[in-house]
Amino acid sequence: MDITLTAADGHSFAAYLCGPQDARAGIVVLPEIFGINAHIRQMADRFAAQGYRVVSPSLFDRATDGETGLQLDYDNAGRDRGLALRKAIRDEDALRDIEAAAAALKDQAVRLVTGYCWGGYLSWRAACLSNTFAAASCWYGGGIARHADDTPRIPVQMHFGGKDSAIPLPDVEKIQAAQPGLPIHIYPEAGHAFGREGTAAHHPASAALAWERTLAFFAEHSA
Repeated sequence: MDITLTAADGHSFAAYLCGPQDARAGIVVLPEIFGINAHIRQMADRFAAQGYRVVSPSLFDRATDGETGLQLDYDNAGRDRGLALRKAIRDEDALRDIEAAAAALKDQAVRLVTGYCWGGYLSWRAACLSNTFAAASCWYGGGIARHADDTPRIPVQMHFGGKDSAIPLPDVEKIQAAQPGLPIHIYPEAGHAFGREGTAAHHPASAALAWERTLAFFAEHSA
């Protein structure tokens, strides 16, 4: 269901909430640069089907002049608007909204965070700057290499496509060198957004393996 949350600085924003209220663990699912659209809601629903309480925040609400819960299409117009909105939102403000999303999981003893593309990047930032989460799974997070030397406060795993033109392998290798203890999975035949079902970017075998690894990682750190 769609809900409204309020961050610590008073900003109100939309979010998508699903999953059993009495779940032991909750997950904050962070979106790509296309908002909390059908794909992100589908991923939230998949986690909910595994028994998690899930919330996905509309991070774009800070930059859309009152338009809430923005959902963009996977076309040039959607990409261009998404990139422009991302540039308008500071990491520290996005992190305030992520903390508010986690607070909505008030009945859950354990909170986890995951995300895709921009959300994958913000999952890493949350892992390094927040004390809220127990573990993070970052899917093809563009920009993580810029913060490769940051110190995570929680267990983190990452997933990258070996054929990702948006995140070249030298960037992934930079992260691996800076974080030798992290499980950083590379899927040789996958490109960017390989987990996005219903699009040309989807690589089913890689997406299925990354999903299994994410579930196992979260189960390990929410026991």
